[in-house]
Amino acid sequence: MSDYETSTQGRSGWNLGMSVLFGAVIALLAAVVYLFVALDRVQTDVAKQREVMNKELAVMREASAQTVHASRQNLERMKEDLEAARRQAAVAVGQAKTEAVKRAETLAAQVQEEQRKLAAQTASQFAEVRQDAANTKTDVSGVKTDLSTAKAELEKTISELKQVRGDMGEMSGLIATNGKELNALKELGDRNYFEFNLGRTKAPQKVGDIAVLLKRTDPKKNKFTVEVVADDKTVEKKDKSINEPVQFYTSKARQPYELVVNKVGKDQITGYLATPKVQAGR
Repeated sequence: MSDYETSTQGRSGWNLGMSVLFGAVIALLAAVVYLFVALDRVQTDVAKQREVMNKELAVMREASAQTVHASRQNLERMKEDLEAARRQAAVAVGQAKTEAVKRAETLAAQVQEEQRKLAAQTASQFAEVRQDAANTKTDVSGVKTDLSTAKAELEKTISELKQVRGDMGEMSGLIATNGKELNALKELGDRNYFEFNLGRTKAPQKVGDIAVLLKRTDPKKNKFTVEVVADDKTVEKKDKSINEPVQFYTSKARQPYELVVNKVGKDQITGYLATPKVQAGR
C-alpha cells in the first residue's frame, strides 16, 4: 500500500471518529436541554401547586379565624345572658321573699282570727252538748223502746212467713207475699233477694244473674207464664200462680233459685228472685 492510500485511510478514520464524537456531543446537549426544560416544567408545576396550597391554607385560616371569632362572640353573649339571668333571679328571689313574708303575716293573722272564732264556737257548743246530754238520756230510753218494738214486730213478721212446696216439688225457703215480709227476709240474711217489676218485652230482662221474659198474664186468675234464661238455657214456666215459688237450678248453686210473683197485672208482674248465699257448683 502506498503512502497516499495510507494517509487517505488515516484521514477517513479521523473524520469518522470526529463525526461520532460530534454526534455524541450533540445528543448530550439535546439531553441536557430536555432535562433543563423538564426541570423547568417541574419547578413551574411545583410553584403552581405551592400557590394553590397557599391560597387554600389562607382560606382555611380565614374560615378558622371567623369560626373562632364567632365562637368567642357566642361565648361572650352566653356569659352576658347568664349574668342577666342571675341578676333577674336575685331580684325575683328578693321579691318572692318579700311576698312570702307578707303572705305569712296575713296567714298568721287569719289563723289567730280562726282560733278566736273556734274558741268561741267551742264554748257555745260545749254548753249545747251539756244540754243535749241531759236530753239524750231521755232519748236513749225512747230509742231502746223503739228498737225493742221493731225487733218484736220483725220476729212476729218472720214467724208469720210460711214455707211452701215449689213447682219442682222442692220445699222452699220462707216466702214473702208483700214488701214488709220481704224486708223481714232481707233482715234474716239467709238468701240474696232481687226485686223486679217486669212488663212484656221482646227480649228477656235481667234479674240478678238470670234473665226473665214475661209471656202472658191473667190478672183475673192471678196466673202468669214466663221464660227463665239461666246458664244459656231457656225454661218455660207456664200458668204459675202468685206467691208460688217458681224453682229452677243453675250451675252456680246446689240449692234451687226461686222466683216469687206477688202481684199480677195486665202484661206486668211484680215480685222477687231469691238465690242461695253460697254459690257452689252442683
